[in-house]
Amino acid sequence: MIKTWFEKFADNTTGQIIFFAAYVVLTTLGLFLLSDSVTAFLILLLSLLILYYLKLNIKIKWALGLLIIAVLVPFAASQGSSYQSFMDVGTLVLIYVAMSLGLNIVVGFAGLLDLGFIAFFAVGAYTYAIFGSTQANHFMPFGHYPLPGDTFWLFIPIGAIIAAIFGILLGIPVLRVKGDYLAIVTLGFGEIIRIVLNNMNKPINITNGPMGIPSIEPPRLFGIAIQNASQFYYIALVIFLFAIYIATRLEHSKLGRAWKAVRDNEIAAQAMGIPLVKTKLAAFAIGASFSGMMGSVFAAKQMYIDASSFTYLESTIVLVMVILGGMGSIPGVILGAAVVIILNNQVLTDISNTLTQLSASGVISVPDALSPAKMQRFIFGILLVVFALYRTKGLIPHKNRVFNVSKLKREAAAEKNKYKDDPEVEGSES
Repeated sequence: MIKTWFEKFADNTTGQIIFFAAYVVLTTLGLFLLSDSVTAFLILLLSLLILYYLKLNIKIKWALGLLIIAVLVPFAASQGSSYQSFMDVGTLVLIYVAMSLGLNIVVGFAGLLDLGFIAFFAVGAYTYAIFGSTQANHFMPFGHYPLPGDTFWLFIPIGAIIAAIFGILLGIPVLRVKGDYLAIVTLGFGEIIRIVLNNMNKPINITNGPMGIPSIEPPRLFGIAIQNASQFYYIALVIFLFAIYIATRLEHSKLGRAWKAVRDNEIAAQAMGIPLVKTKLAAFAIGASFSGMMGSVFAAKQMYIDASSFTYLESTIVLVMVILGGMGSIPGVILGAAVVIILNNQVLTDISNTLTQLSASGVISVPDALSPAKMQRFIFGILLVVFALYRTKGLIPHKNRVFNVSKLKREAAAEKNKYKDDPEVEGSES
């Protein structure tokens, strides 16, 4: 009976719209009234996943999704003291989603296992941090630093370009290796970049070494300094939308099909005339540029960076987001990144803080060896194992694009008849 009801509901577009509208209104009102509730915040965000599965026009889905993440979530959360905390988590989700989309191009589309992807994030972050602080005065013979916050907007594409150059530099020496050897080389590349950045304070002080770069100039827009998480949320949102648009267009482009051909069978792809060198370098460069853009945003948001923020563990977390969501699946990667960040930075942290407070007040007794702070990573690891066991292809597996074969045949026949009836074409053939 329940199954029959769900089948009827799935075919009833009007019913789906009414249900979704009621859900969004109730959850928005719930977060508005319980503005410090993590549960209310997460239930409202769940509406985005529900929206994905509704059978609505794609443009309507995008419009409703933008309304939720750009208007309803910030407005409903703004009434409480946890507003900036929620927006900070939202900003981190958008930053890591854009990075995951970049890594998905390399791993999911092109099939190139990259374990040093965080290096491109570091390059973008240091690019803005050096010139957006007094650090550039140590080695630049001209100019006055820090550059004003208005120049931040130029460093977003600059960070993308420089990260793309580093992606090409990584791609050139690894073209001859694949599989496990490719993973080893990219892992080494990531560690080399981190160690170099951590030691570039002698003989010329470029990165200030392990001391990091403090007092990074905040971005400015129309003379207004952008410093709060709620303001950075919208910057990350715009770049996130741009990253989705580019990734979607690339997936169904000639280059995207070439990446998938290389991923499935390099020899067959090369036999079909696909240039392996250019195709792989394009994947490394474009994927790295996504990470470089968000690196600049991350540096401006944190206002302080050092090499400890770009360890191998961070590369692994980004790779986990891609695999957990579903390799090659853009919606899956978005969901995977959101799940990992919200679990780590919101849900498990909130549970850990609550248990710590209860233990300190004597309500419950937790042994020191099992303290919530120490068990957070353990619980996160268990959840990843459960996801991997029961969702082996990811939370939202990749679906190949379905074509109407009969429609394609009709279009091909019409195109053939068009050229056949063209007198110029007939004359050239004769």
